[in-house]
Amino acid sequence: MRFGIFALAMGLASSVSAHELVPTYPELTPSYLEGVSMTTLQLFNRREDVSYYVIDVYTENWAPVRFATGEQVIKVNYLERRTFVVYIRDEDIDVAHYICTTSKLISNDIVSTGLSSRICSRLR
Repeated sequence: MRFGIFALAMGLASSVSAHELVPTYPELTPSYLEGVSMTTLQLFNRREDVSYYVIDVYTENWAPVRFATGEQVIKVNYLERRTFVVYIRDEDIDVAHYICTTSKLISNDIVSTGLSSRICSRLR
């Protein structure tokens, strides 16, 4: 009985996949714009059923923070890496705690698991 439960748990755990966001603890550096700091992150897509990811910045209490990036929704194909830059105003640096990417599911995709994944890097 115990072996069956263990095998089932291992089988479920091995089928779970998500995307990666590195670095885990990015550092903000001054950008070429006065009053704006920036950081560079890299997204790696391990999900065959997802190609689009939304970038967001949040406070400690998960309230949205204003930011800028080249694209708010980025396309990253399966097993592909994509580097992007996030710009945050210096006045918002103290409240910005998380930079997150969330998988964007296509509504007419019948192959998808229907599970959205959010991966975050923590500032500081």
